[in-house]
Amino acid sequence: MKLPLIIGNWKMNHLTEEVKAFFSDLNSRPLPGTPWIAPQFIHLPLALEMKGEAKIGAQNCHFQNSGAFTGEIAPQALKDLGVDFTLIGHSERRSLFKESGDFLNQKVLSALAAGLTVVYCVGESLGERENGTTNSVVERQLDEGLKNLPATEKLIIAYEPVWAIGTGKTATPQQAQDTHTSIAKYLKNRDLDCPILYGGSVKPSNTAELMACPNIDGALVGGASLSSEDFYQILDKAHNLD
Repeated sequence: MKLPLIIGNWKMNHLTEEVKAFFSDLNSRPLPGTPWIAPQFIHLPLALEMKGEAKIGAQNCHFQNSGAFTGEIAPQALKDLGVDFTLIGHSERRSLFKESGDFLNQKVLSALAAGLTVVYCVGESLGERENGTTNSVVERQLDEGLKNLPATEKLIIAYEPVWAIGTGKTATPQQAQDTHTSIAKYLKNRDLDCPILYGGSVKPSNTAELMACPNIDGALVGGASLSSEDFYQILDKAHNLD
């Protein structure tokens, strides 16, 4: 994985023509790094067709590879399609869909077994930040999701303070760095060596400051990844720090 690593999470956005326009514009530019994009499931084949230099991933997956799980997506089916990675444990999956640590752990293990790179997301709520439990919350999420983890080079951690997702608020570089340092220490204690990305209202105007911090190896970008211009600017600023 070439660092810094910039991943765009499109969530439930874009129609077909918008997907085409995004990749057409991105592919017309000399890219400073390899972009990673996670569109809606329905747009994965089109994104794979038009990806250019990008890596394409899913926003979620189930832990079973077949069976009576209407509406779910099997990790092996994603790999068979040509998908490179999947997000697991995004705060919206935890909060809106009540996905537990044990459930997420099963997904992590199954996705890795299928050969997908896993972007495992962790992060605290505003209340947890304000009462000083950020590090303990994040470590608990890491303990739960990375239980029984096999030796792998296909793991990425994304720290996303829940209070800074879609709110326009961003953790200060120091806040982000402090939590990334704690995560890096946790990973070292478990003999895990993997990138740690920051996610939380990343945009062109704050990319350089965030990426200049030690232990921040890239970004998981939400709303700003929907615009090819904004996403390109984030890529450019991340890879060309002055």
